[in-house]
Amino acid sequence: MNKLLILLAACTFAAAAPAFAADTAAAPNAQQEKMKACNTKAEGKTGDDRKKFMSSCLSAKPAAPAKAESKMSMCNKQTAGMSGDARSKAQSECMKGPAKAS
Repeated sequence: MNKLLILLAACTFAAAAPAFAADTAAAPNAQQEKMKACNTKAEGKTGDDRKKFMSSCLSAKPAAPAKAESKMSMCNKQTAGMSGDARSKAQSECMKGPAKAS
């Protein structure tokens, strides 16, 4: 009875393995893409130079996108030099309107 269960389990695993492998090989993940890009950039490097380069390339974090200027900051720049009611009115209109890149 135990041999039958072991045989059944082995057959089930063997039948599922190719399907699992096909699923994982279908689409490369971000780490695989990064490895591919680093390998391309490391072309021509050998030995310790290549190891150092690959280590730094693979551990590098992607550059953060530039922060958008806050609407308040943008409006302050647009109303610089104004004063009194004119500045207040311009500030109010600026803050109500859509953000515009300067």
